[in-house]
Amino acid sequence: MDEEPGTTGRVGRSESIEERSDRNWTELLQELRVMQTGVQILTGFLLTLPFQPRFAQLTGFQRGLYLVLIVLAALTTGLAVAPVALHRGLFHRRVKARMVTVGDWLTRATLLLLAALVTGVLGLVFDVVAGRAAGVTTAVVSLVVLGGLWAVVPGVVRARATAELREGREG
Repeated sequence: MDEEPGTTGRVGRSESIEERSDRNWTELLQELRVMQTGVQILTGFLLTLPFQPRFAQLTGFQRGLYLVLIVLAALTTGLAVAPVALHRGLFHRRVKARMVTVGDWLTRATLLLLAALVTGVLGLVFDVVAGRAAGVTTAVVSLVVLGGLWAVVPGVVRARATAELREGREG
């Protein structure tokens, strides 16, 4: 989060703690809107599968994986909506900064579950269409790609920004 100028030597926005909390909460809600749409579409897709004629042809492994994915989709949906319940439960309690912190944690947990869900769905689809080896390969590749995009890239950008700030202070 940005610091006020002069508080830690870091250049940032000149805003009060309340203003920063409001801004961070708004940014968090925007991120959740993007994520919730994907989660809802994926969950809806999964919920329709048992009503398709070919579903009866799934192997025991594929049905088991499907059931795990349904539970994972429900948990992911619950986590993605949890910040809304948090906001409703804490509205007008003057704890926005805490709400932002907990909302951030819930959003990070949602991203982890969403990565597992997307990986599992891709694995299931490829398993059904192209066989077990293709399903496992696709699941592993998707987990690596999503992990890279959602964890490694932000970590690298954060490390570079921190290094640039240090160099700017020292130079």
